Amino acid sequence: MAQVAAGGPTGPGALLELIRTGRATTRAQIMAHTGLSRSTVAQRLDALTRARYVVESAGGDSTRGRPAGSFEVDAAAGVLLVADIGGSHVRTAVTDLVARPLARRTVNLDVATGPRRVLGTVRRHFGALLAECGRDRDAVRGVALGVPGPVEFGSGTVVSPPIMTGWDDYRVPEFFAGEFAGPVLVDNDANLMALGEHRACHPGEQDLLLVKAATGVGAGLMLGGRIHRGALGAAGDIGHIPAIESGRTGDPPPCRCGNSGCVEAYASGWALVRDLRELGREAASVRDVVRLARARDPEVRRMVRRSGRIIGHAVADVASLINPHVIAVAGPLVDADESFLATVREVVYRQSSPLVTRDLSIVRTGLGEEAGVVGAAHLLGDTVFAPAAVDRALGWT
Repeated sequence: MAQVAAGGPTGPGALLELIRTGRATTRAQIMAHTGLSRSTVAQRLDALTRARYVVESAGGDSTRGRPAGSFEVDAAAGVLLVADIGGSHVRTAVTDLVARPLARRTVNLDVATGPRRVLGTVRRHFGALLAECGRDRDAVRGVALGVPGPVEFGSGTVVSPPIMTGWDDYRVPEFFAGEFAGPVLVDNDANLMALGEHRACHPGEQDLLLVKAATGVGAGLMLGGRIHRGALGAAGDIGHIPAIESGRTGDPPPCRCGNSGCVEAYASGWALVRDLRELGREAASVRDVVRLARARDPEVRRMVRRSGRIIGHAVADVASLINPHVIAVAGPLVDADESFLATVREVVYRQSSPLVTRDLSIVRTGLGEEAGVVGAAHLLGDTVFAPAAVDRALGWT
């Protein structure tokens, strides 16, 4: 079989991509996939092994289903630093190179306190988590963060975020300049949750919608197996479309984005906190809403069901537009009361066409609160292990 020139679509990076995705993990499978000769495959696998991109199995691995002589990513060859920044929390983690969390930390922190305080907290947690794992900065292969607002992905710049006071036009990667080796990536938090859910729970699906019902309301879109961000990073911002709500009298409530009557203004965690306070109830955050709903408080359960109905109408519109196979619903409102997800399902199935809902699954997220950090790790892995990046690192040009 004729040899193929070094580099290009069948360089070491392309072989690593086959191994990472599971499409070809043995020498024979790689030869069949690429058309490369046995000696060429051996040469490139040797380069990947010496650089600790992959490791070879010495024998059959019944727990992972890997045959003898198969290859997989050398998960222990480095670590990834990831963070999921929400409206009222910061969740950080160190993962291995296949997105498995090794250490985690979560604190309650309002994103509106500004980028320096929030990112400073992230940076301190990264240092503490590295120490907890027994790893140093030399092991870091990159950083990825999710934030609750639109992001210009190429530069990591936050763009006109409705709830992130002080973040507009802030270039997040610059905060970490010189801190760690590798790229610093920033994306919308719902996008990363959608990516994590897709890779970990629904890898065979091409079209998935992740709905986040938390302090704010948003969505991440996986179309054709890839994140769909839109022209300026605002795709999936369902929290700021007009709400369908018939149970409230008077003027529509103002939203934090500057408009009135948005889905978030009626149905988000912060809106429920506002409504509880108007009733003279004590509530500081969405965590209080969850606590009261779990205590079977009838008024709070009614509010949660109303949120499910309003968000369900918005989700039905999106489902009719993109026709996903899976809708995964995440966030504390899902955990507050079983009626929330049931109501979302009922509205979507009633409002959308029979063709849209015929094979549609509407499920609770399989990753729970880890969806964001797992998605961030996968995004970072896709960048660090991109075929062109691997070929450059190996000097294979």
